[in-house]
Order: sequence, then structure tokens, then C-alpha cells
Amino acid sequence: MAIQQGATDAFATGLMNGVYNFTTDSFKIALYTGSASLGPDTAIYTVANEVVATGYSAGGIALPVSAVPTSANNTTFISFSNVTWNAALTASAALIYKSGGINPTVCVLDFGGSKTSTTTFTIQFPTANSSDAIIRIT
Repeated sequence: MAIQQGATDAFATGLMNGVYNFTTDSFKIALYTGSASLGPDTAIYTVANEVVATGYSAGGIALPVSAVPTSANNTTFISFSNVTWNAALTASAALIYKSGGINPTVCVLDFGGSKTSTTTFTIQFPTANSSDAIIRIT
């Protein structure tokens, strides 16, 4: 499997089993190379093909929730704050996961190819609303 963007099966099942609480849990985001195998069946955080660079630590960085579960227009959504690494690095994907326990995954972000930074690497999330938020359930 290559990189497949979207929510993971672990996230869908975890929602039904009360594994995730977006008002109290901590989340992280990790970066991956184009050799990574990430997709719906990625159940837990993995170090396989994670980015290695000065200024980047395995496991990624904290990912603050910017919009706790909110409903509007028959859609419930959440979003995260933008994150930045002060590092020169190249990444092709990111993995959002709940930090703690077995580190269950939320979703995979495919950058559509390798993205390279020379000083800072930023992931900017879309507006937190019912039509644009990074995670929406209708």
C-alpha cells in the first residue's frame, strides 16, 4: 500500500467505542517520507519511514485541537491548529494520532508528493467550519 489519505478504520471504530475525546485527549502529528505505507488500515502510530532530519523528533509534535466537536448544517466537525517544525526537511505525508496508550490513529494526510522546506515546515489546516474542517461527519 502506498499513502492513502483519509480517516483510518481505527478512528471510525474508536469513535463508536469512545476511544477519542477531542476536548480532553492529546493528539500528535508525525511526518513521513514517500516510502511510507499509510492508509485506512494504519491502526497505530508507526516509526516506519518517518522523516529523519535535524530539528525533527520521532513521534512528531503536539497537535492542538482548535475546534472541539461542533455541529452546524447537519455536520459535526473538529479541526486542529497549524503546526510548524523549525527544520529543513522533506515529507510526503502526515499521520494524526491520539497520544497515549497504544497511540491510535485518526487520519492520514497525503501531500500529493514530496514537500521540502529549507528553514521551517508548516502544515496549515483549513477553516474550522461544517464545509471545510479537516474532519467532518455528516
